[in-house]
This record gives sequence, structure tokens and C-alpha cells, in this order.
Amino acid sequence: MPEFSLDLNEEQRDLRDWVHGFAKDVVRPAAAEWDAREETPWPVIQEAAKIGLYGFEFLANTWADPTGLSLCLSNEELFWGDAGIGLAIFGTSLAVAAIYATGTPDQMLEWVPQCFGDAAEPKVAAFCTTEPEAGSDVGSMKTRARYDEATDEWVISGQKAYATNGGIANVHVVTASIEPELGSRGQAAFVVPPGTPGLNGSRKLKKLGLRASHTADVFLDDVRVPGRCLLGGKEALDARLARAREGRKAQGQAAMRTFELSRPAVGAQALGVARAAYEYALEYAKGRVQFGRPIIENQAIAFALADMRMEIDAARLLVWRAAWMGRNNRPFEAGEGSMSKLKAGEVAVAVTEKAVQILGGAGFLREHPVERWFRDAKIYTIFEGTSEIQRLVVARAISGTYIR
Repeated sequence: MPEFSLDLNEEQRDLRDWVHGFAKDVVRPAAAEWDAREETPWPVIQEAAKIGLYGFEFLANTWADPTGLSLCLSNEELFWGDAGIGLAIFGTSLAVAAIYATGTPDQMLEWVPQCFGDAAEPKVAAFCTTEPEAGSDVGSMKTRARYDEATDEWVISGQKAYATNGGIANVHVVTASIEPELGSRGQAAFVVPPGTPGLNGSRKLKKLGLRASHTADVFLDDVRVPGRCLLGGKEALDARLARAREGRKAQGQAAMRTFELSRPAVGAQALGVARAAYEYALEYAKGRVQFGRPIIENQAIAFALADMRMEIDAARLLVWRAAWMGRNNRPFEAGEGSMSKLKAGEVAVAVTEKAVQILGGAGFLREHPVERWFRDAKIYTIFEGTSEIQRLVVARAISGTYIR
């Protein structure tokens, strides 16, 4: 029986250091430029693809780690470099997670490589589930899918909002309602292949943070996709809908299964942003002299930095626990996946705000990156489930009560 240990193994340490090197040497020097341009950083994505950091093989290798930690380590280090560029590189993984969560092996083999393209011509993918009137309330989804038996096609119509890579993606994974009266249990996920007529994206949305990552609304006007594009297949869907009609417990729901797989990794992204701000503020406090001494010698500053480090480390432990549980099929009986994302997101907001405060007036200037990290951090209490929704998930799990 091996003894308990929190040490990373050699392979994990090598992975962490390799991604950190790319973040330090390639991502950080480009971060301010792409944030200001508010454009997809295709040259950086291509550099990531060339070294094997962007692609299906990388995701497969990190997911193969039986501890579940490799994907979190990679996310934390890359987003330590920059969250906008990080999401431009790792945003595709959300669509891949959706295919993995509900797709068949044949669907994974067909569609996942097309999500990435290759090093010569990298592609991106988009997971489209949020709608103008259906964000946290996924049961209110208005996008509809109907089956055309004569042609063995699904016809999808509706609008998706805030889709990462929406409109510019090679592959779109779209959730839609098939039987609206069943709420979220009447929904399914579909792959929309490259070049499918009827799918269009809005212009890139202007955002507070993550400006290098493309976000857009996606419009689906009677989009026709082959029957094989229904993730999981029609037989499995029919069986699931039959259970829902009978009132039997569902095994899961397309969007929620995707988020369950991705929440610890998203928490790790927030940790990367928080850690970047903490490290920068720490070094600044050591060098900034006021009243004849470095400001870190003042308890107010030193205690703030101590709290920042403590909260980052506490959040990381929650993220690692959830990642291990998810990888090893341990049920989140107390909402541990939501706990990890909730804590990490709120720590990122608090830590980056404190970093700006420690720098004072300098923290408000774009010549210091803490203002960018402060802007980037806020999304982590909003997307992939707001902090309020994460608390709802945890509260329902620990109480056994359907809290509204």
C-alpha cells in the first residue's frame, strides 16, 4: 500500500515546467499586444501546435494521467502566462469535452481531430450552449432540433450567446432542445461539421477581459446535420427521453456533463491568473520603498500577501481533489467539482484586486499587467456556472433538498 503523498511525480513536474516555459517565453511577451488588439492570436496558437501543446494528442496524454492533475497543471501554467491567449489555445477543449462526455468512440475519432487541425493550419472548436434567455437556467433553452426521418438529418434552429470561438470554429458543438416539455432532460448535443450552411457567428464581442479570446453569438437557421452528428446516437437518445417521460432518474444532461468534466480545469485557469498577480505584487512590494523602507515591511502589505498565498494554495487543493475525483469516477456527493471552481474563481477576483491595491496608482496603469489580470479574473465567477449556481449545486448536494 503506497503511502499518501502530495508530491508531483517526475512526469508531472516535467509537464508543468514545459508549459511554464512556453507561457514565460512565448505567451507573456505577446499578452499585452493581443489584449489591446482584441484579436485571436493565431501565431501563438500555431506556435503551441508546433511544439505539441495544442492538439488532440496533448489532451489525450494529459487526460491519461490517472491522478487527473496533468490537465490542471497545464491550465494553471498557461493561464499564468495570460488568460486571453490561454483561452484562445485551450478554448477548443470545451468542445472536445462535450464530444468526449456524450459521444461514441467513432464520433470521437471522427470529430476531435477536426477540432484542432494541424500545426501547418491549426483550427479551433466551439461549444455553444448559453442563450440570451438561458444562461444558468439551462432548462429554458429555446434552440430546437427536430429529426427529419426522410433524410436522416437533424434540423437545428436558434441562437447561442457568448460562445468561445463561435463563428470562427471549424467544428461547433451545439446543444438543443428536442422535447421542451422535459426541460433540460429533453436536450441533446450535436456536432455541426465545418462549412455547414445556416450557421453564422456575430462579430467578435467586446469584453472586459480575456480579450484575445474570440467570443461571439451564433445563429442557427434551419441548420441540417447528418443523423450521425447527434452525440451518443439516436438509440441512446430515445432511451434517455423514454426514461425522462416516465419520470425515471436521468443519467445526466449534455451541457451539465461537459461542465462537470471541465470545472476543475477552469478552476486551475483561475489559479494561474491569481498566482501571476500574487507573484507580481510580492516582487513589487519587495522593491517599492516608501517612508524609507520596502512596503512589504508594513504589516498591512505583508498580511495581505500572506492571505493571497494562503487562499491560492487552499483553492488549488480543492481543484486537485475535484480533478482526481473526476478522473477516477468518484461521485461529487458534496458538489466537489463546483466547490473547486467556485473557490478558485472567487480567489482569482480577490487576489487580483489586492494586487492592484498593493501597487497603488501603478496598479491602475496598463504598463503593469495586474490591471489586465484583474479584468481577466472576473469572468471566473460568471462563466461555466456563476458563483451563485455553484453554491446552489453544493447546497443541493449536501442537503439532499431541491433548493431554488
